[in-house]
Amino acid sequence: MTKDKIIKFLNNRCTDAELDEIIQWANSEAFSEESLAWGLSHWSVSPKEENTGDNQRFSAIFDKIQERIAVESRMRDNRKSGRQLFLSRLTRAAALLLLPAIAWLCYTLIEISAIKRDAVRLANFPVDSLEVISPVGSRTVVQLSDGSVVHLNAGSRLKYPYTFTGNTREVALMGEGYFEVAHNAERPFVVKAGGLNVRALGTTFNVLAYPDIDAVETTLVEGKVVLERADATAGTAPIEDMRPGQHIAYNVTTREVKSSVGSVEKYVAWKDGKLVFDETTIAEAADKLGRMFNVAIAVKDDIKDYTYTVTFEDEALFQILDLMTIATPVRYKALPRKKMPDGSFSKQKIILERK
Repeated sequence: MTKDKIIKFLNNRCTDAELDEIIQWANSEAFSEESLAWGLSHWSVSPKEENTGDNQRFSAIFDKIQERIAVESRMRDNRKSGRQLFLSRLTRAAALLLLPAIAWLCYTLIEISAIKRDAVRLANFPVDSLEVISPVGSRTVVQLSDGSVVHLNAGSRLKYPYTFTGNTREVALMGEGYFEVAHNAERPFVVKAGGLNVRALGTTFNVLAYPDIDAVETTLVEGKVVLERADATAGTAPIEDMRPGQHIAYNVTTREVKSSVGSVEKYVAWKDGKLVFDETTIAEAADKLGRMFNVAIAVKDDIKDYTYTVTFEDEALFQILDLMTIATPVRYKALPRKKMPDGSFSKQKIILERK
């Protein structure tokens, strides 16, 4: 038996044949005079470093050896007799022969982990951050590592770390998201969206922050959130503490805040496939339909003051347009798609105009 094979075993890199060889050695030869002499010789030539002489460190390493061997035993030796004997012998043999090498290895891994943690703290987002994109014309659901759930509307992006670190749980949103935040009183959940921070502990709320819209809109369904203005030089400044049922639109250019309280259904129904218009202008309706169905809708200036109060659920685009022409004196014209030089086709364009 060689030291290299035992190290491969402890690093979970053994082949099946090598694992069988180690098991056979542990059961029959590990405590022979020859093996004990071999182990003692390796021990005597190992470097004597202060970092590897601590009893608590050795105890922790010994526990890890036992845990690794127990896992391997359950996976490979469930059907074999003498399992307890194997565990005992291999554990003691590995500890005797390789403790200095293992101590050095664990110390190195701990140092590497510390360096990685420091690098993460220095970055705006962790090096292992992920990004989910919900394509135009679709919706996406994301579950985060802390148990929080995010519904992304069409044409939205969410950037978040694989694992949350530090004192806050930060994500970045472009588009629209409905957040069901897992409660953690010690680590607030922060949504960074269009120059605004939405800070919560365990709350349900909606954030709309498309880049082509000047306002960032937040709707609180339940719980509590704090809105903060985020400035690269001045830091953060509180705007308002929201209460359930409140909707706030914050203009990132003028810093104007518009607040309303009432039914939140029209702001959050999209996550359930509903389209709610409540005194919604035809221009706003066209924007929502364009994202929802991946079309480009142009509205003529002389009809932009028309509004709609209606709810659609699982309706096709042209069914919705037909109903709009019944409710108001408008008509629509669907232009054919154009074939592009690369062989693809352009987004379909629809024009809304007065009858």
